[in-house]
Amino acid sequence: QVQLVESGGGLVQAGDSLRLSCAASGRTFSSYAMGWFRQAPGKEREFVAAIGWSGSSADYADSVKGRFTISRDNAKNTAYLQMNRLKPVDTAVYYCAVTFRIRVPRDPYEYDYWGQGTQVTVSS
Repeated sequence: QVQLVESGGGLVQAGDSLRLSCAASGRTFSSYAMGWFRQAPGKEREFVAAIGWSGSSADYADSVKGRFTISRDNAKNTAYLQMNRLKPVDTAVYYCAVTFRIRVPRDPYEYDYWGQGTQVTVSS
């Protein structure tokens, strides 16, 4: 079992930055890859970014590449999503998730545990 708790969401203006955190507990944090997803009202959950267990590999959706950075601190059992130059289209509930697969997938169905989500709202 893995428990995940996201934090750091909020209401910001376009162009601002936010850093989301995902605190994990349960199984050894460095044994799994982590991903961030988001879901806007009326839309499907979409992949944002993912990072391997060691932090040496990362993948980003084209829509956030160059603006968002995923990272992890295995000593603190925490993953982060630094979001810069936010746009109104980034407005969504953001979820972190865990996968035990070796590769870093984009498909949400390949993730095993999920947090409860944190709301990010970007005003124009």
